[in-house]
Amino acid sequence: MSDEKEKEEKAEELRDLFVDVTDESTVTEERQEERGTLPDKEEVDEEIRETVDEMRDEYGFETSLDDDQTVRVVRLYHEGASDTEIARKLGDDSLDKTVKRARIGLHLFRDPDFDAPFGIDRLRELVDEGVTNAEAAEELGVSASTVRAYRQAVEAKRESEDVDGEYAERLEAVLEDREITETFTPDAKRDGLEGATEDAEVDVDL
Repeated sequence: MSDEKEKEEKAEELRDLFVDVTDESTVTEERQEERGTLPDKEEVDEEIRETVDEMRDEYGFETSLDDDQTVRVVRLYHEGASDTEIARKLGDDSLDKTVKRARIGLHLFRDPDFDAPFGIDRLRELVDEGVTNAEAAEELGVSASTVRAYRQAVEAKRESEDVDGEYAERLEAVLEDREITETFTPDAKRDGLEGATEDAEVDVDL
């Protein structure tokens, strides 16, 4: 193979590599154009607060947790922490039930939220009929407090379904944007390019 031919092939390889890396950069730039700049932690927290405020207005969302604690509930839920773990990170293990109620009120569900000791579909029917917790408890053979806990999950799930999970998706999306900011940095792009080309000759014209 001639030297000229070899240089042309290496130049083509470098062009392909450059396109692979800069395609990711283009995605980041497009996000910046759409949102101004990718959000930092404070901006993400503010977007979470704004979404929570909308849910207060729309559904009467309430919690004894303060705003910062509520933001942490959202963050830690998406990190995979259990309600007990979230309560512990908030500094008080006894907050686990408060965390659960806040999480469900924010349309952030777990499978056990609906794992009731009775037919959850029947509770949905009773909720539709507008029965009280005491009346539902009598029919289902459980305590009113048990009905209250699962009723919140049923009602919150219906709220979420009515808006196609809009609020939960918004909370997830803003945290995904933050994750992109943290993981896809200029240094990471540069390291990836350097690692891929460290064995290649770069004294060719692009």
